[in-house]
Amino acid sequence: MFVSVEIITIVISAVGLLLALGGTMFAGFAWCIRRSDSLRTDLAGVEKSLGARIDGVEQKLTARIDGVERKLTARIDGVESSLGARIDTVAADTTELKIAMARLEGPQRHLIVATH
Repeated sequence: MFVSVEIITIVISAVGLLLALGGTMFAGFAWCIRRSDSLRTDLAGVEKSLGARIDGVEQKLTARIDGVERKLTARIDGVESSLGARIDTVAADTTELKIAMARLEGPQRHLIVATH
């Protein structure tokens, strides 16, 4: 059996083309894997950086909220004591008013004869 040079050339060209395409595809896939690994590493660094910044902001906000809470508690305590004193004053005045009204509206005097 005799194989012509053209057939051998076509077969060798096809094998070479398949090896070139396969090698190119393998190299492209390897590049994609390497690139995704480098992105993952970059993202891990960014994640650590953002995590640190978020923790710092959280601590600042916690301190600020605690300060505002202390100030509001002090103000509420002051208002509460002031209102408590005013309510006690009103209660004492009300008691005195009740006593005065009882004296004015008290029972009729028995020694004076009432006219109809």
